[in-house]
Amino acid sequence: MSETRRAGSLSLAAGIVALEFAAAVTGFVGSTLLPVVAVDLDARSALGLLIAGSSLGLFVALPLASRVLRRLGTRGTLAVGMLAYLGGLVLSATAQAAWMFALGQFSSGSASGLLAVFGISSAIRHLDDRLRVRVVAASSAMWILPALVGPAATLGLEHLVGWRWTLLVPVPFVLFGRLLVVRAVRDDPPAEAAPPPLGRTLLVPLGAAGVVLSAGWWPLAILGAAITAVGMIAILPAGTARLRPGTPAALGAMVLFAVGYFGADSLITVLLTSGFGMSLGQAAVVLSAAPLGWAVTSLVAAHFASARKFPTAGLSLTALGTAVLAIELATGGSFGVVVVAWAVGGIGVGLAYPGLYIRATTAGASGFTAAELATAVITAECVGQLVGRAIGGTLSSAGGGLFASYMLFAVALMAAAVAASRTSA
Repeated sequence: MSETRRAGSLSLAAGIVALEFAAAVTGFVGSTLLPVVAVDLDARSALGLLIAGSSLGLFVALPLASRVLRRLGTRGTLAVGMLAYLGGLVLSATAQAAWMFALGQFSSGSASGLLAVFGISSAIRHLDDRLRVRVVAASSAMWILPALVGPAATLGLEHLVGWRWTLLVPVPFVLFGRLLVVRAVRDDPPAEAAPPPLGRTLLVPLGAAGVVLSAGWWPLAILGAAITAVGMIAILPAGTARLRPGTPAALGAMVLFAVGYFGADSLITVLLTSGFGMSLGQAAVVLSAAPLGWAVTSLVAAHFASARKFPTAGLSLTALGTAVLAIELATGGSFGVVVVAWAVGGIGVGLAYPGLYIRATTAGASGFTAAELATAVITAECVGQLVGRAIGGTLSSAGGGLFASYMLFAVALMAAAVAASRTSA
């Protein structure tokens, strides 16, 4: 590899990691400021609208991203994405009503989805598998610092300058990451193949809107999740639903992993406080166990040449930890067992995720384009999260629902482990 190409690869890798840090900062800033924004905009009865904007923007962007890349090329896509991101953030920061804030979040979410597809497709084109594994691991680690200090720092800054200026904190990190990415891929050609038909792919944002705006009404949430799943099948490569060996099986494993792990994660606070009767302090210890285990284990696993063999073992470990939580709930388990079980779940994800991600974004002989794979892997993970949370929220509202939810999540994770075994190394 020439020095110029190596420098470009390192610049792209650093840019992707910087953008993941920016995404973590954005997430913690937004979630921490939500109660303050709701009070200031008199929108306490419209929290769903405030929350939904960025998620809906992401799901709208996914079916359109490959078309934008093909039509505008590298520079045009970056320009449109950055303008939409900055414009949306400014609109949210200056909003005087809930609908204006939600519209700004929608614009930023759409830009984030578009630029994520662009960044991942660039990584597929330019980075070898060994470097991509390390980029995925480092990206996971980027959530540690924001998770530890983000909420407290955000509240302190909000007290000093107000929520509107605090909302703009992620901008420097995003601009820095985009600059590194632009330097590495500014001469990329446009996307090489025609995107799939648009019709059914738009079912993804339609169904997602039903889930995120259901406001706890479970029939709409389940209907929205089903519609989203139909649209997802239209976006993912042929054979994914049948877990065809190779890349399709890896993408199917990614969907099942997201359903199981993120579904369990979305209910973990309810499980700890309502199911186990723990205090908020005890819950905070358990909550930090899985993400820290994920991040640290990913960094370690990325240095092993055999990292691509880890997905099946790691997902099985996460399924075991999740099943233990359900069993402990039924038998009245101890705090120590719960902490260990959720930490084991995070360690399993740390072992599995880098290798699974590489398998899901490696075309091999299948002929998938970089843009198709980038769109597919983001869609698989995001839709899996959405479906997992919708199902968990619905089951947990019923009697004995927490036990049923966590057993279902454990089954989904075991199915993900089986699917991962069908992927090629």
